[in-house]
Amino acid sequence: MPRAGLTGDRVVAEAERMADDAGLGQLSLTALAERLGVRQPSIYKHIDSMAGLRRSISVRAKAELGDVLARAAVGRSGADAIRSMSQAYRTWALAHPGRYEAAQVAPAPGDADDEAVSQAVVQICADVLAAYELHGDDAIDAIRALRSTLHGFVALEAGGGFGFKTDIDRSFERLVRGMVVAFASWTDRGAPGTRPARTGVANDRQPLPGPRHC
Repeated sequence: MPRAGLTGDRVVAEAERMADDAGLGQLSLTALAERLGVRQPSIYKHIDSMAGLRRSISVRAKAELGDVLARAAVGRSGADAIRSMSQAYRTWALAHPGRYEAAQVAPAPGDADDEAVSQAVVQICADVLAAYELHGDDAIDAIRALRSTLHGFVALEAGGGFGFKTDIDRSFERLVRGMVVAFASWTDRGAPGTRPARTGVANDRQPLPGPRHC
């Protein structure tokens, strides 16, 4: 019988904390069992394998990140939405480094639950860009630029890659401001300083054009 008080949710939650504390690569069932105060075989009553545990962490992390980004963007549009979502992205990623790493893992083919939460995160990026009225390849390029820019900055910051004494917060604010300027003139139809249409994120949700994971 499973140990009283030990549940699948508790096992995954403790694994998430361990990943954040020590790094996703340091996660092991032996160390997890020690943290939970149980013998390793007890864990297998709640998970099927290490791969299954990592998959659970990844799915939950994507869902949590999606919720954080959605709350940050709701009711905002254009530059305001990008700034708010970008700050929420950075804050969550730095607070949960193990979970953030897990959230970058692409879903396995046919894993509907993982595909859904992965899609949700990308869709939020599409939504905050809706005010710029981008379509087709322009929209996909912009979504990729937004995601890769934020990920690159966060990855360098988390890994101690910024050695100069210049304030990192100021650098991030300038980075986001630069993205806003870039998106305002993203297509040949735009020009620097072009004002995007006043479109709310919550009221102009557009489906992703193209591949599901962009």
